[in-house]
Amino acid sequence: MESLAQFHFLRPEWLLLALPAVGLWWLWRRSQDPLRGWRDQMDPALLDALVTRHDSRADRSAQGLLAGWLLAVIAIAGPAWRPEPNPFAEDASALVILLKADASMGQPDPAPSRLERAKLKIADLAEARKGQPLGLIAYAGSAHLVLPPTRDTAVVARMAAEIGPEIMPKPGDRLDLAVSLAGEILADQEAGGSLLVVADAVDGDRETVVENLRQAGRQPVLFLGMNAPGSSEDQTIRETAREIRGKVESLTVDDTDIEAIVRAAAHPPVSRSADREATGTRVRWREAGWYLVPVLAALAALAFRRETPAGARNEEAATAAS
Repeated sequence: MESLAQFHFLRPEWLLLALPAVGLWWLWRRSQDPLRGWRDQMDPALLDALVTRHDSRADRSAQGLLAGWLLAVIAIAGPAWRPEPNPFAEDASALVILLKADASMGQPDPAPSRLERAKLKIADLAEARKGQPLGLIAYAGSAHLVLPPTRDTAVVARMAAEIGPEIMPKPGDRLDLAVSLAGEILADQEAGGSLLVVADAVDGDRETVVENLRQAGRQPVLFLGMNAPGSSEDQTIRETAREIRGKVESLTVDDTDIEAIVRAAAHPPVSRSADREATGTRVRWREAGWYLVPVLAALAALAFRRETPAGARNEEAATAAS
């Protein structure tokens, strides 16, 4: 659906060539209709009953010519829906972790505590994304940048290990502020990026979260739930993810959850690349008109196909009968 929303033509003015093609085809059909004069004089049903044979080869040829013309016009107009990768951009998109550091994260479910388990998972993620940009934001009743995206992922794990509710200025659950802050950070990333929310629940205003995410550029959002699957807290995360079209990964005892997050954040999203237009950076789109070339070649081959003349067919039929 996102690719469909990005679909456009690089040279839309060439689509005007379709108008004369359709007009000429319609005029040709009218001029080549052998029954045009009779249609004004006879009842249509009676005329159809009297017509015993109609050679539709000319009609098929005209339809093929029209189809080929229209396909050629579309190809020349330059359909595109994917941005061309920037050869000067970084080869990996950033992932910004939004770590909830409210008092609720201190509960021992799962043991040793939700926050300690979150720190261990962040350390695993830092190891799995070694050399790829990783950032960290801590939030509770306020949101604060701990580290902007850096390729030194080990320092992200060390900084996450020092975060706790006692260092946060205000208690609460202001995921909306964290999302807004992350959007400002990712706006400076040429290769785009995505967000990873590590939390036990979403107790804040979900409508504000959705609005802040939209204003920040609609980056993809992943959730790693620090709670028991199927619990009421887990349901708040899934409901929020559903509203913002995010993806939820359940906490696992092995690295299955981390591997899924690494795969989801491996490539820059198309929407982020398109947003570079709004920031003044030129976006080069990958032209897809050449996909229609094989179809045009097939139509051209059919147009040059040799057909047996009617007289030759009659002679062959007489020879077979004798």
